[in-house]
Amino acid sequence: MIKLGFVYILAGLVFAAYALLSARDQTNPRRWRNALFWGLLAASFLAGDHFGDLGNGVLVLVLAVTAGVGKLGQGTGGVALLADRQASALRFGNRLFLPALVIPAVVLFGTLVVKTWKLGEVPLLDPKQATLISLAAGALLAAGAAFALFRQPMITPLQEGRRLMDLVGWAALLPQMLAALGALFALAGVGKVVGDLVTTWIPMNTPFMAVAVYCIGMALFTLVMGNAFAAFPVITAGVALPFLIHRFGGDPAVICAMGMLSGFCGTLMTPLAANFNVVPTALLELKDRFAVIRAQTPTALPLLLINMVLMYVFAFRPHG
Repeated sequence: MIKLGFVYILAGLVFAAYALLSARDQTNPRRWRNALFWGLLAASFLAGDHFGDLGNGVLVLVLAVTAGVGKLGQGTGGVALLADRQASALRFGNRLFLPALVIPAVVLFGTLVVKTWKLGEVPLLDPKQATLISLAAGALLAAGAAFALFRQPMITPLQEGRRLMDLVGWAALLPQMLAALGALFALAGVGKVVGDLVTTWIPMNTPFMAVAVYCIGMALFTLVMGNAFAAFPVITAGVALPFLIHRFGGDPAVICAMGMLSGFCGTLMTPLAANFNVVPTALLELKDRFAVIRAQTPTALPLLLINMVLMYVFAFRPHG
């Protein structure tokens, strides 16, 4: 059976390659900082299970200090020149997007079809992690398709991947870190505190009021935390479970799905979601750091209202 460990090993090897390439890049004035940052991340993927809680905690602190003392450097060693990339874009046109389309196709096929395949009595993929394993397989097949189409050197995906990751820097780790923070908040009972505070000031007498509090709470907490995955366990434990599901009997599947979408409305409007809203401005070299947020907010607010209406209509409809 192929398990999630396959994905961890693959990710660890890629980050280890970034660390090695960074250390060898003489054009990068901060090459050793880059090498340390990506090397530590590689170690966490490859051997995190053996470090224990203390070892992983120290590793995360060193990662934070390494990123906190300054931005990662950017070198030009080994990466294609801008003129060469533009020439390739003109030459291949829309065919450049074909390898990217391989990834969702493989994920869909793996999740819906390969998940059911068995070797004897043993499933080929871990049924609980079929989507993530398929995503990793899709990335490998997309790289193979790119080699076949564009005939680039074997090192090109790693060099270009390192270039992009150096541009993104520490923000690349935000989703994982904030999701872990949300789980810690839930274990610490922050959700119950939030629920108690809400009921102190707002009467939760009707399903519509509870829906409004939950959806707006998800959006606001995501604005503060920068990630809907961090807000979800806290607000769901404090508002959705005790009121929407247990008191008013709402459909848990609908409530949780629409709750996450409400959190994503907050993601569209906060600079703390740096990987979504700040990194693109850096990659596109926009002068206005908040240009992405300004463009997304007129969509986020009506979408939040629509989520509230949909949750109220579908979560409390009579079951036939």
